Amino acid sequence: MLVGAYPFEDPRDPRNFRKTITRIVSAKYRIPENVHISDNCRSLISRIFISNPTRRITINDIKNHPWFLKNLPRELKPEAQAVFYRRNNNQAAAYSVQSIDEIRRIVHEAQTIPKLVPSTAGYGWGFNDSDDEHGEEEEEKEEEEDEDVYDRTVRQVHESGEFDIAALRI
Repeated sequence: MLVGAYPFEDPRDPRNFRKTITRIVSAKYRIPENVHISDNCRSLISRIFISNPTRRITINDIKNHPWFLKNLPRELKPEAQAVFYRRNNNQAAAYSVQSIDEIRRIVHEAQTIPKLVPSTAGYGWGFNDSDDEHGEEEEEKEEEEDEDVYDRTVRQVHESGEFDIAALRI
């Protein structure tokens, strides 16, 4: 992954899988000379590619290796992870900016249906005032006028002969 090639392939015979498997089992790998890899990275690779598992570097040692820790995001560093996983049921996690009570209040508030306010009238909620009934009557008149305009326009188009419905093919 670091150099764009498999480290265990035999450079003279890269398609020979037997040789590749033998090189993997014996931990014989090669990093091309023309590829720049830091000394810390080379050190880590040399400790990972050891055939004897008892001598091989552990996951915890990898996580603490200088190359692994370089440019690691702060939230993934061991100290931050320790804080993240240290929890107490009576209080918020140590990394939380909010207390448990504040989080509960926010959740409760989010689950509560808001009270209707006068500004929602006319949108389908809370038709109790007589003003709303008067508003409905005005809306009905406007709709009737809109329909009349539509009907009038359709009739004018048909009468003018500009639109031949028989020629329409759908």
